Amino acid sequence: MAPAFDLITILGHTAGGKTAIAARVAHALGGEVISADSRQVYRGMTIGTGKDHDDYLVDGARVPVHLVDIRAAGEEYNVFEFQRDFLAVYSSLKEAGTVPVMCGGSGMYIESVLRQYEMLHVPVNQPLRDELEGKDMEELIAILGSHRALHNQTDTTTRKRAVRAIEIAAHMEASGEVPAEVPLIRSLTIGISHERDRRRQRITSRLRSRLEQGMIEEARELLRNGVSHEKLEYYGLEYKYLSRYLSGALTYDEMFTRLNTAIHRFAKRQMTYFRGMERRGIPITWLPGEASPEENVRRIVDLFSGRG
Repeated sequence: MAPAFDLITILGHTAGGKTAIAARVAHALGGEVISADSRQVYRGMTIGTGKDHDDYLVDGARVPVHLVDIRAAGEEYNVFEFQRDFLAVYSSLKEAGTVPVMCGGSGMYIESVLRQYEMLHVPVNQPLRDELEGKDMEELIAILGSHRALHNQTDTTTRKRAVRAIEIAAHMEASGEVPAEVPLIRSLTIGISHERDRRRQRITSRLRSRLEQGMIEEARELLRNGVSHEKLEYYGLEYKYLSRYLSGALTYDEMFTRLNTAIHRFAKRQMTYFRGMERRGIPITWLPGEASPEENVRRIVDLFSGRG
């Protein structure tokens, strides 16, 4: 009997241990992992983005992982490119009879696949952005609503998203382009979550560990290789605060405290986004991060195999 699912998706907040579980699930099923992390696509950004390569070594065998280290540091990568790259890998794995396991914490990337976002490659329209620069959110929402063809992502919770949605809508009207059809993918979607205090402890502990592993030197090397401070700010979180420390704007203690706080807030936003995905129709089976990896892996394999 054919499985009820085309894909296993494992998501969760940062420092939750989802990568290790995804790798073990893929190993158990003879599958491969497709990363859904917006920053792990960049080469040379290993410690700061949490590329836990050792997690992919299971029982002496290395589990293949895709969409990691596919872009040079300093470039930009977006949801459209992720969806395109994901579908190419996904189709290849399915044709080979290999179970794809998507793993990550970038909610919009994951949702673009699971909710079949119809997307276009839309270049930056700087004159339009300049025109929108002085407008408040109410005006941006009104402008967005004036377009007949709106992009799927009309999220107006931030100015950045509203401006991008207007940019996409304007491009569609001017070009007449139609988004490519995205296949329906039946996903067994698993969430790994820790209790609040445990989550905070894991985040702080991992940050200390990454700094000890050489995260500052990694950021310094990126700067030496031509990645600007401005671009490090663009990548956010670790690189944003490391950049400010290396430029002398923050002391080490200030950098650590502010970065630690920022990561805690980011984890909270991730969980808020995942709860929103549930409200938008994506069922997520939540498993406790406090359980042993073996127990969670067994539970996921049983659910995928129809024994859950």
